[in-house]
Amino acid sequence: MNVLAKIAIIIILSLVSYMSNAQKVFNLTVNIEEASSNDGQMMIALYDNASDFLEKTFKGTTSEISNYGCVVTFENIPEGTYAVSIFHDENKNDKLDSNFIGIPKEDYGCSNNAKGFMGPPKWKDAKFEIKADKSITITL
Repeated sequence: MNVLAKIAIIIILSLVSYMSNAQKVFNLTVNIEEASSNDGQMMIALYDNASDFLEKTFKGTTSEISNYGCVVTFENIPEGTYAVSIFHDENKNDKLDSNFIGIPKEDYGCSNNAKGFMGPPKWKDAKFEIKADKSITITL
């Protein structure tokens, strides 16, 4: 009986330790405003580090457009630093169309309404912290 009590105490302590180390997760709501039309769809990407920014998404989604905008929510996002990029895929070809010199022909935007100079926005300009449920607005 003494051995069973010790095993039970070890299991309980292990569970308490595991639960206290569990990472907190939050929701991120992204409001997108001032699209040029209600045609097509919005492509929204969430990035969790500088090296993957605008290359490899942490989470991504698409949304229909209504009243020249949309709202999406990313759920269960761990506490940390993130950035969001979006583009208005007017022709639903799943890519940001650009002209012959690479200038986008479709609306796009980033968190903090970061703008690039002679290229895409930088991570340092678009990043933000998530430490609780958060809502951001991106204007195209």
